[in-house]
Amino acid sequence: MLAIIPARGGSKGLPGKNIKLLNGKPLIAYSIEAALASKNVTRVIVSTDDEQIATLATKYGAECPFMRPIELASDTSKAIDTYKYTLERLEKEEHISIAEFIVLQPTSPLRTAQDIDNSIELFHTKNADSVISFCPEHHPIKWHKYIDENGKFERIFEDKIGNRQEERATYFPNGAIYVFKRQIIETEKYYTENSYAYIMDRKHSTDIDTIDDFEYADFIMRYGNRN
Repeated sequence: MLAIIPARGGSKGLPGKNIKLLNGKPLIAYSIEAALASKNVTRVIVSTDDEQIATLATKYGAECPFMRPIELASDTSKAIDTYKYTLERLEKEEHISIAEFIVLQPTSPLRTAQDIDNSIELFHTKNADSVISFCPEHHPIKWHKYIDENGKFERIFEDKIGNRQEERATYFPNGAIYVFKRQIIETEKYYTENSYAYIMDRKHSTDIDTIDDFEYADFIMRYGNRN
């Protein structure tokens, strides 16, 4: 299966994060290495608008056959448009057809090759339209509130006072893995009624958006057990 790693150069939350050194290696290297170690990934493509990212991507074993257009690398650009552009250009230039693919965000460095393989195998076993990685939420979603400009909190759900253990477990997408049939991307959707969740633990679900996330991932890599 083709793997696409989208990695634009601009980042407001943590400037230069995709090439920032994490425990001695650029952040993007972890996703490339995990993809290359997967038994189900046959090709790894990095989509970027940044020459330095492209250079590092090829150094660590990925392909970067073309640069991403500027209009697909802004803060308002939609990720799905990048996937479509990458697939269409590969198909046109190499005269191939791509029916399925996996997206691996470079901001999930603790995701493993086993996670990738398990997700792809679930996708094929279920003949799914998509498989998306999720992580368990610690606290019931019913505890969440809106907070207005004056600092007052507002109810989202009907109030119910009870113990956490009594609530049904909820999960949130962790951004680490997206396995897609090409056809649902063409309809501008990420999931359908035939989509499934691949559950990851919270440690492997670390998603780097801020310096705090980065430092937590660095701590886990240095002192924690990644298995």
